[in-house]
Amino acid sequence: MMSVESKKTREVGCSKLKLFLVSLAFVYFAKAFCGAYLKSSITQIERRFDIPSSLIGVIDGSFEMGNLLVIAFVSYFGAKLHRPRLIGIGCLIMAIGSFLIAMPHFFQGPYKYETSMSHNTQVNSTETILPCLANHSMADADGTPNVEDRKACEEAAGSSMWVYVFLGNVLRGIGETPIMPLGVSYLDDFSKQENTPFYLACIHTVGILGPMVGFMMGSYLAKIYVDIGFVNLESITITYKDSRWVGAWWLGFIVSGTVILLSSIPFFFLPKSLPKQGEEDSNHTNTELATVTEQEHFLPDEAHGDEKEKLVTFQEMVKDFIPSIKRLFKNSIYSMMILTNLVSVNSFIGMITFKPKFMEQTFGQSASKAIFLIGIMNLPAVALGIITGGFVLKRFKLSIVGAARVAMAASIGSFCMLGIQNFLHCDNAEVAGLTVSYKGYPELSYNQQSLLSECNMGCSCSLKHWDPVCAYNGMTYASPCLAGCQTSSGTGRTMVFHNCTCISDSVMKATNMSAVLGQCPRKGECDSKFKIYMALSVVGSFMSACGGTPGYIVLLRSIQPDLKSLALGMQTLIVRTLGGIPPPIYFGALIDLTCLKWGTKQCGGRGACRIYDANAFRITFLGLITGLYFLTNILGGILYVIIVKRQKKLSLRNQENENGLEGNEVSNGHASINIAKNSEDTSKESTI
Repeated sequence: MMSVESKKTREVGCSKLKLFLVSLAFVYFAKAFCGAYLKSSITQIERRFDIPSSLIGVIDGSFEMGNLLVIAFVSYFGAKLHRPRLIGIGCLIMAIGSFLIAMPHFFQGPYKYETSMSHNTQVNSTETILPCLANHSMADADGTPNVEDRKACEEAAGSSMWVYVFLGNVLRGIGETPIMPLGVSYLDDFSKQENTPFYLACIHTVGILGPMVGFMMGSYLAKIYVDIGFVNLESITITYKDSRWVGAWWLGFIVSGTVILLSSIPFFFLPKSLPKQGEEDSNHTNTELATVTEQEHFLPDEAHGDEKEKLVTFQEMVKDFIPSIKRLFKNSIYSMMILTNLVSVNSFIGMITFKPKFMEQTFGQSASKAIFLIGIMNLPAVALGIITGGFVLKRFKLSIVGAARVAMAASIGSFCMLGIQNFLHCDNAEVAGLTVSYKGYPELSYNQQSLLSECNMGCSCSLKHWDPVCAYNGMTYASPCLAGCQTSSGTGRTMVFHNCTCISDSVMKATNMSAVLGQCPRKGECDSKFKIYMALSVVGSFMSACGGTPGYIVLLRSIQPDLKSLALGMQTLIVRTLGGIPPPIYFGALIDLTCLKWGTKQCGGRGACRIYDANAFRITFLGLITGLYFLTNILGGILYVIIVKRQKKLSLRNQENENGLEGNEVSNGHASINIAKNSEDTSKESTI
């Protein structure tokens, strides 16, 4: 009878473990989906609120700020509480944060993009606009409005609404906190040790589908105008390829918030603990196995019985917190892994945050296409790399040293792919007065007055506004007025400007003196270079991801079981605090230095950047990433040496233990004492 009950208990435990595995994988998908969508919407948010890249970096880093507030306490005390239920509560908080991010759209008025005000937005009008002659009042717009008028304008425009995005992202960070440390430790506690790498690989592989869906949705919504359903789209004179275009960024956060809300439901129906997978139950049911094991290490020695463990007070747990932290960081492998991951995450976060903008500015791709390519090419390569790393560990049953070797090789291969990317680039877009002179020669130094030339001197053009037109000679001009255009025809996006005097001054003579709305596309050879860049980027993503699961296993196996939740939580705390918050900020601040033309806010003042110096952008962006990856490989090499030395040390100690055991069998009555001593010494080392 007991055997039947025991069998039923194991079957129920196994089914609930599988339910937890599926639920955790779905949560990884949902949180990655929302996080990736935020990354894909960075450019849209920057343009919508007219803020610089450095402030966008602060908003992006607010997720990690939310983590910082609670991660240490959730990881430590959460391990003593109901872990699945805490994960479910975290998902609810994440959903609220996602809805809060979308809220500004419903309180702001319609988006008013920057324009030279020379466009006829009346679709049925036949009036002819005279850009050069009609712009005499535009010079007055370059002046700075008084403080009272500007304040009233900003309140009406809702220019500080980005704060809601910031606070919503903080809530997302708080809600995401329990998922990784509590979820992974719960899974590792109740699954077979040899199954853990494969389970983790499956979770991360499902999780990587989230960024794929997030980037794909971001690409789709980037083509839909932000105020769709509220404005006449035929009156909009810009396209999704324009640097002033804002997509329907808010809609994605409503969708992702709903998905996260649904993912929270299963965790409220899972038990606090499960039977250990694959272990036979004895006369007593072992449903509190992992909880007891963890608490035995944290509590005083006299607390052995089940009743005493249940009566552990909050004060006792708090008292043992600092000693547990000290024990954790005395582990040299763990400390070195934290440092290596910290540098690596700095590089990764900076890269993934501004990679769409890099592709847009360096290779002339639209924001929508850049996001789409990342989602359809890079992310599947990452998913394949993660599952490949987990399969290699399981197939070849690699030791800790073997796992570290795989992770190191993957990191070096990825660094080589990144190094080659530094040599692929396109020339700057040809913009008169910014990257080239009005004659068509390279512009050595830019200042605002360089936008003026003899060909447009009599037009009284505004120098602040960005309303680009493309001439038939392949050169872009900052506005129809600065191109010296005298007349126009057509309406909306089909408007054409004629008799542009600056076009005739260029060395690239054009028989047609007309210009159309929007920037000119890049030259043909840029497309071939971009294809090579994407190929290298995909291969590098795959190689880097191959080392993800092995590196994670090294981390799990190098810490003592009772400190597992705390170790994962502290890793998340440190890496996200120093590796998640600063990179978007300092990457964004340095990228801002490469801006050639800043936009102008509706109420005056500097808005978002409209065009960058592509060469300076590339050197700054890729230079930072390459330097950080180089340092990551140096630290990874040191870590590998430490792991090899520790493994040799433990092998020698095990050999001494075996020799001591044989000697004690010959002598009388001392074997148990020596074994206990050796066992105690071994417990002080890493669990490698």
